[in-house]
Amino acid sequence: MLSVWITGASSGIGAACACKYAAEGARLVLTSSSAERLEPVAQKCRTLGAPEVVVLPYELGNPEGIEELTANAWSAVGGIDIVMLNAGISQRTNVEDTSMEMVRRIMEVNYFAPVAIAKAILPRMVERGGGKIAVTTSIAGRFGFPLRCGYSSSKFALYGFFETLQAEYYNAGIRVTIVCPGRVQTNISLYALDKGGKPHGVLDPGQKGGMSAERAAQIIVRAIAKGRREVLVGRKELLMVHIKRFLPGVCARLARKIKPM
Repeated sequence: MLSVWITGASSGIGAACACKYAAEGARLVLTSSSAERLEPVAQKCRTLGAPEVVVLPYELGNPEGIEELTANAWSAVGGIDIVMLNAGISQRTNVEDTSMEMVRRIMEVNYFAPVAIAKAILPRMVERGGGKIAVTTSIAGRFGFPLRCGYSSSKFALYGFFETLQAEYYNAGIRVTIVCPGRVQTNISLYALDKGGKPHGVLDPGQKGGMSAERAAQIIVRAIAKGRREVLVGRKELLMVHIKRFLPGVCARLARKIKPM
């Protein structure tokens, strides 16, 4: 029986993946900053068949408690087979309007928190003979995206760290899956930070027409099971990833024309 720990589990991709794993009979540990928002997801997972669901709220912007959080998640279900590092925050501000405080806040949640959890859980997984680490990046981590300078930077950074982790620990039984979503129907744009550091409060039109979180979860869970190194999740917007690889100049020109909201 699999034991799965998911951060950012209160909505969107994290909640949908939790439900998918629940339907497969996995034991779950669910983490988000809000216990109140986690509870309905936990209850749904129990209804879907998860034999055990542990709600473990935590504010990932607080780095001091990451080691204890990881220890609690591990002990709650007797070890973790899969950790899905999915929590994140975005922004809707240009470079001039993005304060360094905002950049640090985004990096703390999107980059330093998943790195800290990975470092804390890694020796435990290695001692058990292996484990799977999935981390959610974004197509904005493959090319620069307007009004997302801090967000895009944090997602670029995840690639560097987790590709390195995979290279170093593959022979120790660690498998890393980098999840790269495009436009998926989640609340991330609603909670994206505006110039004043408050929630943007508007759902981007592109997200409204994006892939459902449930369909995204099917793709992601399957990719993790197969040990895929990277999985792109979305629709036609994923073409930009391939354009960046083969025609970077064209990608740069197209990025300048993107309607960011």
